[in-house]
Amino acid sequence: MNHMFESNNSATREARLVIPQFDNIATGGSRRVTRRQFLGRTIVLSGAIIEPWVIPSRARGTDGNTAPSERITVGLIGKGLMGSGHLNRLIGDSEVQVLAVCDVDRVRREDGKRRVEQRYAAKRATETYQGCAAYNDYRELLARDDIDAVVIVTPDHWHTPIAIDAVKAGKDVYCEKPISITVSQGRRLAETVSRYNRVFQTGTQYRSISTIRQVCNFVRSGGLGKVKQVFTQWTRLGGFFGAARFKPYRHLMDIEHTGKSYTPLDIILPAEPVPEGLDWDLWVGPALWHPYNPGYHLNPSPGVVPWAFCEDFGAASVTWHHSHSADVIQYALGMEESGPVEFIHPSSGEFPTLTCRYANGTLLHLVDHWGIVKDVYKAVPKTARLAGNFGGVFVGQRGWVTSMTTGGPIEGGPETLFEEMKLRTRQVNPGDNNHHANFFDCIRTRRRPSCDAQLGHRSASLGHLTIIAHKLQRSLKWDPVKEQFQGDEAANRLLFRAMRSPWRI
Repeated sequence: MNHMFESNNSATREARLVIPQFDNIATGGSRRVTRRQFLGRTIVLSGAIIEPWVIPSRARGTDGNTAPSERITVGLIGKGLMGSGHLNRLIGDSEVQVLAVCDVDRVRREDGKRRVEQRYAAKRATETYQGCAAYNDYRELLARDDIDAVVIVTPDHWHTPIAIDAVKAGKDVYCEKPISITVSQGRRLAETVSRYNRVFQTGTQYRSISTIRQVCNFVRSGGLGKVKQVFTQWTRLGGFFGAARFKPYRHLMDIEHTGKSYTPLDIILPAEPVPEGLDWDLWVGPALWHPYNPGYHLNPSPGVVPWAFCEDFGAASVTWHHSHSADVIQYALGMEESGPVEFIHPSSGEFPTLTCRYANGTLLHLVDHWGIVKDVYKAVPKTARLAGNFGGVFVGQRGWVTSMTTGGPIEGGPETLFEEMKLRTRQVNPGDNNHHANFFDCIRTRRRPSCDAQLGHRSASLGHLTIIAHKLQRSLKWDPVKEQFQGDEAANRLLFRAMRSPWRI
């Protein structure tokens, strides 16, 4: 196809601090309202009370008898490792029909199309099924009037631009986390979703895990008394690359130096020939130009997205695990629509790790590993079992409790707290969530989803602001209402990111 832009390889590092002009290049306008959407809007007005976790059976696709005219039609944008997982879930839902798959890699998008059509053929008990389109450019997918919603599973630097274009094209949106790579992007996205009255779900599935939800609600309702401290992980890059699955990428950078960083890296990998069928210009899109290197693009094993370490494409710890943790932590604290008022750098001498202070005095400590919680802060017993990447440790007046995932059961003490929590199980099963179902139910009812754009923006912002504090190597005061640093222009300039011409949001 004839792309609507040309490569601009002249963007420089000095352009990073230029405040972008928010011009609209979206595939425009609103589309017609479907009968399903009209009926939904007559049930619940926009801005209704959140009921994110009460999902009727129809939204879960358990009846198996949904008429084709009543299925929510979906387009998938991004068919890498995570995109494949989303696709499997979508084509397994009888209330959803996937009409299109988009990816700049021909191999990936054609594989997505093939998987959709094979699955639907099997459901129909016929040999063939044709009805899933494959697109290179997401704007072609958004131009289709017969698609109700999109699921965005691209590298981080594309999340906000595609989501904004989708919202302006009249689509409801499910977007992987983090929904932005800067605070200004996230604010722009949240405002656009509100203006166009679209349903938006941030892909923080851990918020919808039943056991995690129970723990968060217990903390939120005062079960620990006043929460004094919370701990979560913010790992140096060297900690990631020490794991076996990352070792193939160690040669891409000087681990002795870059591995000590708490922030994404300004790295330029050596140029290699672009594989046939990959639109690298469109892959880079709004980011500053980088020549192709497989280290950016390949996603060969679970949890490996090497592009996340490059600050033009990802947000390092925010991409890997902090987005999971930030969302549930701020929800449990009742701060999910606000944020800290101060970021205290360890150079101040006040705390040994970077610490966020909320207006009510609660402290969120970002630690390299869980041993610091026991050995340095001495916040929990030495015998406490702390494990897992996603979640936090809440310490209050009445005791402590974890919200961990991937690391075993919920831990805490004293034991009487668990009697009060009345957990059905202390085991955490990441697959035990209704996050997609909540999104699709909200498309029908027009209710607010469990983690909408505003909440997704605030959880991503917590990570972006932490990166700025680490970059500047000093403490910062933050106004969560104005979303500005107080009296610090150097820090405020880092709230924005230059975009490669002609891309704008």
